[in-house]
Amino acid sequence: SLARQWNTVGGPGNQNPAQHYVRTWREASVDYIGISYHGYATTHIDALCHIFWDGKMWNGKDSMSEVTSLGAKSGDVSAWSNGITTRGALLDIPRLRGTEYVDVDNPVRGYELLAAAEAEGIELRPGDAVCVYSGREKFYAANPEHVPGGHPSPGLHVDTVPVLKDKDAALLVWDLMDAGPCGYQIFDSRMAGLGVHVLAIVFMGMPLLDNSLLQPLAEACSDERTWEFMLTVNPLNIRGGTGSPVNPIAVF
Repeated sequence: SLARQWNTVGGPGNQNPAQHYVRTWREASVDYIGISYHGYATTHIDALCHIFWDGKMWNGKDSMSEVTSLGAKSGDVSAWSNGITTRGALLDIPRLRGTEYVDVDNPVRGYELLAAAEAEGIELRPGDAVCVYSGREKFYAANPEHVPGGHPSPGLHVDTVPVLKDKDAALLVWDLMDAGPCGYQIFDSRMAGLGVHVLAIVFMGMPLLDNSLLQPLAEACSDERTWEFMLTVNPLNIRGGTGSPVNPIAVF
């Protein structure tokens, strides 16, 4: 599983913690769950109606008319109600660099995606779920004062997106997300520097699988000496939803 456990304790990076209440009696038990999953705590998939640019969403549609408080008319998560099953390719950036994690001063660059694939003996193919491991757990263990989503932030530079487009990736799976600031004022001055989110979702129409738990997968890949596997992602069937919590499964 590439999913983090739902975190019901608030704190930095989890300002809206998940809710879980259980009611029990002699014959049975039931529970209530509630979650605000966008952000930095919960493993989730972003639908194409989640991010906008200058009032436009994916396919050039007007975001204000397409997405209302009743939900999205297009680009919503129910488009993947039958699930996503494809080849996954893990790119282990700390392994490539010989470090424990990606730090704030050295974001993952586009050329490193290609270099990691070459070092692992794999080739990125059209339709792949490209899984970029940056060492999130080790980064926060070494930098407990860092607030997820703050600036500066470690993660992927915007120049990784042209590589994903050139390789015709179907899905980006990542643990550390947009690096910021990225050096491009057009992104750094807006959307908290979420340049990869903007380019991938609005301009490429490619979903993102945020906050993935990739360290166990990286360890399994290293043990098995293979960085390719089958990946399944099954979002909740939410009509008009801007995304969904997910429990992605990698199968060797």
